[in-house]
Parts: sequence; structure tokens; C-alpha cells
Amino acid sequence: MSGASARLLADGRRLHLQHGPIDLVIEASGEAGEVAQAYRQACAAFGPILDDLVAELPRLRAPAGPPPEGSVARRMAAAVAPFAPVFVTPMAAVAGSVADHVLAALVAGRDLDRAYVNNGGDIALHLARGTFRVGICEDPVTRTAGGVVTLAPGEGIGGIATSGWRGRSHSLGIADAVTVLAETAARADAAATLIANAVDLPGSPRVTRAPARDLAPDSDLGLRPVTVGVAPLSPPEIGRALARGEAVARAHMRSGLIRGAFLALAGERLTVSGGSAAGAPLSFDSWRTKACA
Repeated sequence: MSGASARLLADGRRLHLQHGPIDLVIEASGEAGEVAQAYRQACAAFGPILDDLVAELPRLRAPAGPPPEGSVARRMAAAVAPFAPVFVTPMAAVAGSVADHVLAALVAGRDLDRAYVNNGGDIALHLARGTFRVGICEDPVTRTAGGVVTLAPGEGIGGIATSGWRGRSHSLGIADAVTVLAETAARADAAATLIANAVDLPGSPRVTRAPARDLAPDSDLGLRPVTVGVAPLSPPEIGRALARGEAVARAHMRSGLIRGAFLALAGERLTVSGGSAAGAPLSFDSWRTKACA
């Protein structure tokens, strides 16, 4: 784990892995020996991730090119491929792909009840027994959640991810937050990015934009204008912007790319939800304000 660090958090239950910009919080539930071995496996898988990604950055910042070589890089490319021909690079799935990769190592050969790998809010999930109750973030700045979704085994949901113009990455749209549930965290990550891009008011003077490379010279978005400010919006404007995002979310749901989405803009919320892989509807609890975990 050269350059990477690993430690148990103060609660003695969660594992913290960090290397450069990658910061993971991991928790597994099960027999103590199984959990301890699972954490060792996660540490071993985590060590080379950052160096491997850096070695392939030019390819990962491009929308097309030869197949990547690294395990995480291949996950990234596979996650965004189904969304073509919309412009998207593998970097749209980097956080979710890292989470998926570490989760796969964590659970390999282990008997665990539940486990998650949280990469800055993009979360890979393993659920054999019990349930997960996951807060749906509607404002990444104040870290509040608009509600909670309850996940059960067999629903085909292995990842949850959030994107928006006020989050960690630049966005082409104006969503405060778009949270997506999907089969993998990588797929949820890519879809959340694209749905958040679609929540927009093209040409509106209420939206301030700047070329991505003016803000981050190495951005995979190049000269595309990303959102840097949103003035107060009228209810009709909020409705139009959310409707654009809803249309994209529903299209991705019809194609089987996502399982559910939660869109938030200027205090308004919109949920797009379908049945699970097993045919039962997802269990979205009543929306309420709650601090994001």
C-alpha cells in the first residue's frame, strides 16, 4: 500500500482507506473473522488503484479510444459505453468504479451480511441479509437529505451515486443533486452525471457558465460550458428544468440502465422509480429533511 493509508475509524467498525484524492469509508457486517479478512482483502486491492488510473488518464479523459488496461479503468469504460452517443468520458464513472472494485475484493470468498464502500457519496453495496436505509441527498453543500430509500436483497441494486452542479465535479446542468440507483455504483455514477446535465435551462440568463478548462485545465469536459452560478428561479423555470432531467431518467430506466432516480432543484424534488429486478417496487420512504451520512 505504498502511498496509501488504511485505519479503523474510532467506532472500530468502519475502515478508512485514503490515497491522494481517493477517500473511502467501508463497513462490513458479519462474523468477526470474516469481516477482518474482508478488510485485509480491501486493503490489498486498494493499494495500486491511484497509480494505475494515473497511468491511463489521457485515455480515460477521452470519450473514445482503445480499451483501457487496468481493472478500474475497464469498469469505467464499460459503465459509460451504454450511454453513447451522448458525450461522456470514462471519468464520469471513476468514483463509482473505484467503489465497485474495492467492494468486489472485499466480498470475494467471504460470508458477509452487508457491506458498503462509500467513495465520497458514490456507494457500492452488497446485501445478502437485512436491509439498507440510504439517505437521498438533495443538497451536497448543506449535506441534507430529502428522504430515505430502503433496499432489500434481490432488488438488483448494487450502487448509488449523486451528481449536481454544486457537488465535487463540474456539471453541464443546474440540478442541485441527482441521485441514481443502479446495478453497480459505476453505472449509477455515469447516469447521475448525465441526468444532472439534462436538468437545465439552455440559454437562460439566470445561469452563469464558464468553460470547464478555465476552472480545471485538465478537465475531460474541455471547453464545454459548465455551471458556476444559478440565480433564483421561478416555479415554471424549476419545473421545466426538472422535466428535462426526468425525461432522460425515464429513458434510462426504460432501457434498464438505472433502477431509480431522485432529482432536486431549488427546493423542489422529483422521484423516478420503477419495479425492482424481482418485480417489486422500490421502497421510497416519506421525504423528510435529514443530515446526509
